[in-house]
Amino acid sequence: MDPMFNYSPFQQRRLRLAQQITRGVAIVCTAPERTRNRDTHHPYRFDSYFYHLTGFTEPEAVLLIVAGDKPRHLLFCRDKNLDREIWDGFRFGPQAAQVHFGFDEAYSIDQLDTIVPDLLVDQPAVFTHLGADTDWDSRVWHWINTVRNRARSGVHAPRDVIDVHTLLDEMRLFKDPHELELMRKAALISSGAHERAMMTTRPGLTEYAIEAELLHEFRRWGAQAPAYPSIVASGANACVLHYINNNAPLKEGDLLLIDAGCEVDGYASDITRTFPINGRFNAAQKTLYNLVLAAQSAAIAQVKPGQSWNAPHEAAVQVLTQGFIDLDLLQGSVDEAIEKQTYQSFYMHRTGHWLGLDVHDAGDYKPEGQWRPLAPGMVLTVEPGCYIRPGPKIPPELENIGIRIEDDVLVTESGHEVLTTCAKTIEQIETLMAAPHH
Repeated sequence: MDPMFNYSPFQQRRLRLAQQITRGVAIVCTAPERTRNRDTHHPYRFDSYFYHLTGFTEPEAVLLIVAGDKPRHLLFCRDKNLDREIWDGFRFGPQAAQVHFGFDEAYSIDQLDTIVPDLLVDQPAVFTHLGADTDWDSRVWHWINTVRNRARSGVHAPRDVIDVHTLLDEMRLFKDPHELELMRKAALISSGAHERAMMTTRPGLTEYAIEAELLHEFRRWGAQAPAYPSIVASGANACVLHYINNNAPLKEGDLLLIDAGCEVDGYASDITRTFPINGRFNAAQKTLYNLVLAAQSAAIAQVKPGQSWNAPHEAAVQVLTQGFIDLDLLQGSVDEAIEKQTYQSFYMHRTGHWLGLDVHDAGDYKPEGQWRPLAPGMVLTVEPGCYIRPGPKIPPELENIGIRIEDDVLVTESGHEVLTTCAKTIEQIETLMAAPHH
């Protein structure tokens, strides 16, 4: 139990959701535990929507909000069980959880099927998870049908069942000060981990040895886990966008691409850096690296309030396409290459995504057919790259080079703030890798 835990931000989010619902009941469950094999479980990770509203990290828990003039916030969780705590660790139990997390009421999860139908009586709508878990969907309909079966006593069941994600996605898109504090911490830890990886890398090591340095730094500074499987891709492996084998030897003359970030109290960071295994970029590597860096700089410059979500991507594509033409990798004009999307031979992904509780976070990109305008409180990644596989017209010195540079960027009132701070220019990287370290 964390004595410093502040439930206020979570309570405020529950109130905001209740205000948007106006009338009805929201029911949000956390994630189930998942079996890894036989009687061993995967490390438990709560559901992001549930955590966003509660701060509660135990499995077998459900949040229920009854909207109205005086909203009620109820938590259902596991009972206190001292025998199980000997084996599995601390449990709050309903009584302590109600106080610690700021709920109006709390009950045993075993009472869920008994209490929920009573709370649905004469409510116009249920807002809940829909379509992700057939067992959960069935359970919700069972509660509604239980109320329907009481119709002769004069009660009404909810008429509408609405996906609560629509409201919560919009809420999660705008980070409050509590969330930004955690995201800054995650970005700082991950930045340090990337610099540690640079300082450790040398020919003769393996990709997994460098992955171990990242994990060491994540845990050393209090992150609970990687936010996603780390990509540590040397040489041609960097041309595989989601490479996670991380088992190849590090070779003299190759680049190493690392896409890795930690998770702090549920909030993700997401950084990519690409650097020479021997500590010095060669001429071809410098040319391509500076091209990607210029594309990233152009994209970050477009991150500001009122600007279209797609503007950073368009800026990056413009710079990269011109570079590919200058290197004779593409023919014709920039406009033609963009229109025909021939640049996608070397740059095939988008320039960013929302970032938050999920590494690819909640929130629409193109509501009602128009790219969303950026607004203060949004956090996104900016991550252009280029990936040059061998081909008949590819200069040998450019073959099997994969470069991506990624930072986490907050939209502010006046523009943007780059949350991630690790070495990025050629000079910064080479200086860091040349410095004596132990």
